[in-house]
Amino acid sequence: MVPDTTFAHRFAKSWIEAWNRHDLSAVLAHYRDDFEMRSPYIASISGVAEGMLKGKPQIAAYWQQALAKYTALHFSLEHVLVGTESFMLVYRSVGGRLAAEVFYPDADGLIYRASAHYGAEPAV
Repeated sequence: MVPDTTFAHRFAKSWIEAWNRHDLSAVLAHYRDDFEMRSPYIASISGVAEGMLKGKPQIAAYWQQALAKYTALHFSLEHVLVGTESFMLVYRSVGGRLAAEVFYPDADGLIYRASAHYGAEPAV
């Protein structure tokens, strides 16, 4: 599917609200069963050096670990950007850290691939 701004904004609202409720089932409802997730946190939280997981069971376990680690997790949407085959959400994550995720929807509007990106940790 070629995402449009209406789809991307609707997705963003639903996705952010699900994360902020810490409702893993509602988050996972946005994805295909065989979706692929890439994130630099996968290595540190799940121990998968490549930073990529595939399939709801593996990714659900990773996200469950992340929710347990970041109990105050709250996302705040900043921007929605739409491309030709993907869209990106730019948001504030844990501790106000800037984050962005790129989502690739299939013909049914379910995500088959996503990649998370995070701003550098602030210097202390």
